[in-house]
Amino acid sequence: MTSGRPILYRGERVGRGGRVFTMLKFRTLKHDAEERLGPYLGEELVRRTEDEFTALGKWLKATQLDELPQFLNVLRGDMSLVGPRPIRPVFFEELAHELPAYWQRLTVRPGLTGLAQVRRGYETSMAEKLAHDLEWIADRSVRLYLRTVWATGWRVVKQSLRGSVSPSD
Repeated sequence: MTSGRPILYRGERVGRGGRVFTMLKFRTLKHDAEERLGPYLGEELVRRTEDEFTALGKWLKATQLDELPQFLNVLRGDMSLVGPRPIRPVFFEELAHELPAYWQRLTVRPGLTGLAQVRRGYETSMAEKLAHDLEWIADRSVRLYLRTVWATGWRVVKQSLRGSVSPSD
């Protein structure tokens, strides 16, 4: 609305079994930001992204409303509501090389939310996030699923009231 088209961001992500799919989100960053941010991951990506938000995009990200189009990915079967967050193919290759157990994330559909997201913030190392993802994969109980959905809802409410994305969220 405030930064022109396209309204939706479409990005390739690695899904279950290594199948690459197009993930949808409302665009929160300036046009061509992915090209400028492409090689970065982790804390450096979080730091550099701050300068790329559009006026409306910062609010969409803080409230996590930018994720709403991913419900289409869930309906298509590319994603689940809960699971490891999907990752770009180039980063998947890199992380699978650095963290030998990383490929195990491919045994389940990626999720709109995940255990690593509700327990840790954006600054968390990929190795630590992987530990939470593997815990999710090993457990996958109805109780853990519902707790993760509830924790996500609570996190969204807190961030919406604050109006910003905090590294500790």
